Amino acid sequence: MSEHSPEEALDQHFLERARALGVTPSAPRTRPVDPVAPVRPNSRLTGGLALALFDAQLGNRHLDLAARYLRAAGHGFYTIGSSGHEANAAVAAALRPADPALLHYRSGAFYLARAAQVPGTDPLRDVLLGLVVIPQTSTIASHLPRAVGIAFAIDRARKLGVTSRWPADAIAVTSFGDASANHSTATGAINTACQVAYQGLPMPVLFVCEDNGLGISVRTPAGWIAATYSSRPPMRYFSADGTDLASCYDAALAAAAYVRTKRAPAFLHVSVVRFMAHAGSDAEVSYRSSGEITADYERDPLLGTARLLVGAGLLTPAEVVDRYEAMRRRVRALADDAVMRRRLASSEEITAPLAPHRPDHVARRAAQGGDQKARAQAFGDRPPEDAGRFTLADSINRALADALASYPRLLVFGEDVGRKGGVYGVTRGLARRFGAGRVFDTLLDEQSILGLGLGAGVSGLLPVPEIQYLAYLHNAEDQLRGEAASLQFFSTGQFRNPMVVRVAGLAYQQGFGGHFHNDNAVAVLRDIPGLVVAVPARGDDAAAMLRTCLAAADIDGSVCVFLEPIALYHTRDLYEPGDGGWLCPYAAPRLWADAHVPIGRGRSYGHGSDLTLVTFGNGVPMSLRVARRLAGNGIGARVLDLRWLAPLPVDDLLRDADATGRVLVVDETRRSGGVSEAVITALADAGYGGRTGRVTAIDSFIPLGAAAAHVLVSEAGIEKAASDLLA
Repeated sequence: MSEHSPEEALDQHFLERARALGVTPSAPRTRPVDPVAPVRPNSRLTGGLALALFDAQLGNRHLDLAARYLRAAGHGFYTIGSSGHEANAAVAAALRPADPALLHYRSGAFYLARAAQVPGTDPLRDVLLGLVVIPQTSTIASHLPRAVGIAFAIDRARKLGVTSRWPADAIAVTSFGDASANHSTATGAINTACQVAYQGLPMPVLFVCEDNGLGISVRTPAGWIAATYSSRPPMRYFSADGTDLASCYDAALAAAAYVRTKRAPAFLHVSVVRFMAHAGSDAEVSYRSSGEITADYERDPLLGTARLLVGAGLLTPAEVVDRYEAMRRRVRALADDAVMRRRLASSEEITAPLAPHRPDHVARRAAQGGDQKARAQAFGDRPPEDAGRFTLADSINRALADALASYPRLLVFGEDVGRKGGVYGVTRGLARRFGAGRVFDTLLDEQSILGLGLGAGVSGLLPVPEIQYLAYLHNAEDQLRGEAASLQFFSTGQFRNPMVVRVAGLAYQQGFGGHFHNDNAVAVLRDIPGLVVAVPARGDDAAAMLRTCLAAADIDGSVCVFLEPIALYHTRDLYEPGDGGWLCPYAAPRLWADAHVPIGRGRSYGHGSDLTLVTFGNGVPMSLRVARRLAGNGIGARVLDLRWLAPLPVDDLLRDADATGRVLVVDETRRSGGVSEAVITALADAGYGGRTGRVTAIDSFIPLGAAAAHVLVSEAGIEKAASDLLA
């Protein structure tokens, strides 16, 4: 077989072995075969279902062959096939179409078997269009935290009495490879599922490990997956031979039944084989011998199913070959049709599903509060609009309470947000007022916190997860980049995961932290397409902007990061000690429409005509104090609080820039990769002809204590930069 390509060798091997299965092709059957009878004793796999699953397996194999044919002809993209993993069709058959499935990139047969359960679908065509229209892939195991989140959300929605996308007895299933099982995202997700179940909470998730023994070229130690997961209570372990369709189906049925009835996690370990290398561009012969590769052909799951069907009298060897070749012709015809389909033709068409915006609908939803009864339960006889002025932290707390009263599907969760009320007291009292079903603590794993939000959002809930510090987000940010923000894009808007992620961050905490608690790195958030990034500096803006983010998530499926400046949480004064200049009233619901802050709109302070200070977050009160001192010297400065870092309020920026002809960007993030680069670029792109300057943090991590002042923006530095620009 050495003269053949890997796909040709595998194809020819199947045909040769299928023709030699031990039954003369022309021999008639000696008895009628009952399609509802088991294909062999003690199995629950019937003959009729085995035939249907064989078709899914054949379809998967020929889709892999077609993918390589298309790529060779210049019509396809980078291809990762499912050949050798076709036993996962049996896993699909053991589940229901309404059980949400988050699949491994080698679960093609699962998809074909699942789609065949739904009337009106054409799964072969769908896969082929995916090959030639838009490629879909992800980092390994990144979908597992979302699967755990979905499993959690199924039963939590039922407990809260709110509508979910899934039936109340549904289970979540997620598949992955043996190499992916080593990824921190996978181990974290499985650990989360086990810990939740250990506490007696429902966690109906089925983890399916398709173990082919290889991660590209790196071998998984023999027995590693079983040794790691066969004894991991409270998760139940099941195993199956992926070359034996009946064995795999029976094991999958048992695993699914356990998860469905116990509402507890299970781990299904399926031993499979990988054919045609890791991907279309992978030269497997560079790390495996030809003898080893060809020896694996005897473990072909298609041959295993063919032997099962022939042995049960359901097909003759000739009929196996005929079925195989008929599927080849069908897939090839669909492939030839797929390449003739219209391709995406413009950037507007490509980005349309990325982040839909209906600002008028969002404004109307943001202006809607809970009814009087719900607000009374939240606030008692003294609503916040009658309780004086608030700090930033207290305003966010009241806005969250109003949101919980307004959105029955809303959940608030994260590390320490429940009984403690957050490290800085921002969620204090919410768990007591709204119950642990809606405001609750999570384990200390940011990937799992965001995954829970992703799963809850796609299930029909409205999650508000908290990341305790901005620096803690960085080990989990792919859950935002690779999963959250991309879902509407890759599904053309058919799926969405609305979410508002609260993050305590930025610098200037006094006497606390270092760079893990004073983190000014926001570039990674601004680089995620479609992600909304809000940074409120004061209480009234915070409440209004939080309402906007929640409404955008509810109406448009937006994913928002609500970045809260820690150093401003409890700030009360602005110019002088005791002046209360940074306290704000809380708007009554009847005023929310007038107080609405649209996404991408800044806030201007003053009408000076000499200089515009453009800033955000901690820079706002600093810039206001500098503007006051400049005014004492006869210099009229106005301050623009950007409020939104993505999208930037470009129209407001240009208006205030043109009003003075001089712009100083006061940017508490670092000079390289910071927000100021985007602001200056936006001015240049718009043809702004005035003078510009910027004062930023130094390109450094933030040190402990008073040393932080040497790397952060100071008021003295702002004032000097302003004088230099004016000079």
